Amino acid sequence: MKNKLWRIENSPITPFLFKNTFYHIKRDDLLDSIFNGNKARKFYYFLTNEFSGIKRVISFGSNQSNAMMSLSELCKIKKWDFIYYTNHIPKILKKNPEGNFLKALQNGAFIIETALNGEKLINFVKSLKDEETLIIEEGGRVKESELGIKKLAEEVNEYALKHNLKIFLPSGTGTTAYFLSKYVNVEVLTVPCVGDANYLRKQFRWLGGGKIPIILKPRKKYHFGKLYPQLYTLWKELKKNGIEFDLLYDPVGWDTVLYYGLKDILYIHQGGILGNSTMIKRYERKLNK
Repeated sequence: MKNKLWRIENSPITPFLFKNTFYHIKRDDLLDSIFNGNKARKFYYFLTNEFSGIKRVISFGSNQSNAMMSLSELCKIKKWDFIYYTNHIPKILKKNPEGNFLKALQNGAFIIETALNGEKLINFVKSLKDEETLIIEEGGRVKESELGIKKLAEEVNEYALKHNLKIFLPSGTGTTAYFLSKYVNVEVLTVPCVGDANYLRKQFRWLGGGKIPIILKPRKKYHFGKLYPQLYTLWKELKKNGIEFDLLYDPVGWDTVLYYGLKDILYIHQGGILGNSTMIKRYERKLNK
């Protein structure tokens, strides 16, 4: 397993027919059963470099974050402690851990609930930096992500050019979309799933500015993490057609693809399906009331 994890590259591109339209899917969910998707790309730099004197990683974010789980896997491989701050852990999750939360715990993560949020939480975590500690921001929004995403760009650029495709992916912090846009010679389209277009532009400026992806406005304002039965139905239709996608970002992504009638696109599957079990249970509880 260790040797496999050190070669995170060359995930397949597979055909996908959905609602009578043909799409190309970059299957980064197939990089590895655990360490996959955009988080594997984002943390590639940390995985493949030596960090003399580093003993721990500290990060923060939501209680079912894909980044949290992937960082716990990274720290397990590197034999680092992993400390993760989140501002809410539901009682039901504490009592019955599952999904990314459970996997992170199994990997030895110290998950700490805090009343801090927003800038206060960011500043607090940054204040913990010392010579033995790496601080990795929420969702892997760090400039070190560029190395792994550049490798992804190299894998898709020629294919997209050959087939005259645009690249599409939904965004949280926008890090993957930003660095893809920097290194490919085709248009990169994205839709904000956490904040709005202004939020994404702010993230792009922080990462370096310059060439940025085209930001598409979603069909409607979807509040991140909120349950939308129509998106759940869309997700189930996608899965029935042969590919399981993430249940947080990808339904908004595919809803945007359908809303704009996008064709001739290479859709980047960014993994994250381990957390689907929690979302499915939330939807079932909501729909069975």
